[in-house]
Amino acid sequence: MSVLLEARGLRLAFGGVKAADGIDLAVMRGEFLAIIGPNGAGKTTFINMTTGYLRPQGGSIHYDGEEITGLAPRAIVKRGIGRSFQLPQLFTEHTVLQNAALAIAARRGVWQPFAPLLSVGVIDEARELLSRFGLDGIRESRADTLNEGARKLADIAMAVALRPRLLLMDEPTSGVAASEKMAVVETLARVLREAEVTAVFVEHDMDVVERFSDRVAVWSQGRILALGPPGEVLRDPEVLREVIGVAAPHA
Repeated sequence: MSVLLEARGLRLAFGGVKAADGIDLAVMRGEFLAIIGPNGAGKTTFINMTTGYLRPQGGSIHYDGEEITGLAPRAIVKRGIGRSFQLPQLFTEHTVLQNAALAIAARRGVWQPFAPLLSVGVIDEARELLSRFGLDGIRESRADTLNEGARKLADIAMAVALRPRLLLMDEPTSGVAASEKMAVVETLARVLREAEVTAVFVEHDMDVVERFSDRVAVWSQGRILALGPPGEVLRDPEVLREVIGVAAPHA
């Protein structure tokens, strides 16, 4: 696999707190990379720098061979990088279908809020997109009536509507009921792999990380503590102790 995204020596501090302290990371094309670590370790800061919401004080970010350090979020989206947030960013007063249609219209460069909804092409694409996410049955429901699992899927469907080649997700299972988590992530993984979208996701549920990631990057105090396959990283004694918060089993 070739490198799609590469961070080189990223540095960013808020006062005396180092949110990024020399981050070097290469994301390979087609992989699912999980980012784990304690609160305040710098995980979301990395996503924010990559998607243009924060500018690093040092280092650089390269995407598909082009430097994108400090570009505005809209410019980064146009280059093929999508983003979903910990809290779904939906138009709550609109239906799921309308939300998807608005995202598709934005990708096509149509900025009048309601004109796109009259376009058969946009509506058909929105229906097809929601079908891929298993949301056919709720497409006429208002976003503010959905449970958290459905809201997460609808939110990420809007990000996928922009046709990214790389999608960064900040805690895609946050707030989702334990009984729904695996089904939600299975749907996300299926849709993204079918669309050949590379995914980077921050996650706290280690069962989700172990089951769905190809590699795991462990953040600690603005640095990468460990990087590798989940079966290896999640059994590392230092990771178990410092990040997951359990003692390593005795040999």
